[in-house]
Amino acid sequence: MTELTELRTFTTAVRAGSFAAAARVLGLTPAMVGRRIQGLEQQFGVRLIERTTRAQRLTEAGEALLVRAEAVIDAMGELDDAMRSGPGALEGRIRMTGPATLGTHSLARIVARFCAANPAVTVEMGLTDRRLDLIADGFDLAVRIGELQASSMIGRRVGTYRFVLVASPGFAEKYGVPRRPADLGTLPCLINLNMSPRNRWPFERGAVETAEVSGGLQIDNGEALRAAVLEGAGIAYMPIDLVADDIAAGRMLRLLPDWATMTLPINIVHPSRRTPRRVAALIEMFTAELRVSHPI
Repeated sequence: MTELTELRTFTTAVRAGSFAAAARVLGLTPAMVGRRIQGLEQQFGVRLIERTTRAQRLTEAGEALLVRAEAVIDAMGELDDAMRSGPGALEGRIRMTGPATLGTHSLARIVARFCAANPAVTVEMGLTDRRLDLIADGFDLAVRIGELQASSMIGRRVGTYRFVLVASPGFAEKYGVPRRPADLGTLPCLINLNMSPRNRWPFERGAVETAEVSGGLQIDNGEALRAAVLEGAGIAYMPIDLVADDIAAGRMLRLLPDWATMTLPINIVHPSRRTPRRVAALIEMFTAELRVSHPI
């Protein structure tokens, strides 16, 4: 009889794209992943995955098994959720990833409240502005900023991420302030390496106007960018989450306030339509709270 662990190993190897990636997700060696899949092939008497030194692809039998294996795994997950915990009780581990600035200023607080309400759940939260592969890296969900690329992932828009143009009072006193976006081309600017494109900042007031900017300091971290602005190093186009308190306290000035700045969608992404109850509960909490703090 086929073991559930072998089916999970097979589906993970397919979704992760390699035995090595599946081994990282499952906490196994690549050799063990290979032995488990070989065991399935021997049991069914068919080849499931064709491998070369550079790639792997499913055979026709492998494609058929993948559909059925995922259905079995989903059904077992539903049974486990239903029988392991009492009504309303959640337990287990959730691995998630999200962007650094949003994670620091919003997601961490939401997760802290979720964990307080569900003490039997452990949440591992990795914050990075790189888009990690949920399957290959073994994540249950991701919070992402920006338009989603076409994929097999399930995505849901839950909020809007807003940007603002800022500088320090000292900078404004030394260099003056821009009166329109075109003026930014003559002023020192701080380049946010997480933006794309980095040196073209969009504004809108009736019509869209794009400022071509330049600067000697280019940073890929929001907190470091904030520190540089406070130091008077230049003008920055950055998330309002990061600088709202500084603007309110007078440590930063909001520039070109009559011009609308860029907004991006906040999305929650997860690999499967059938998610464990603990993951679904965290997704619902993110959805509710991000829509309040970052309205669409």
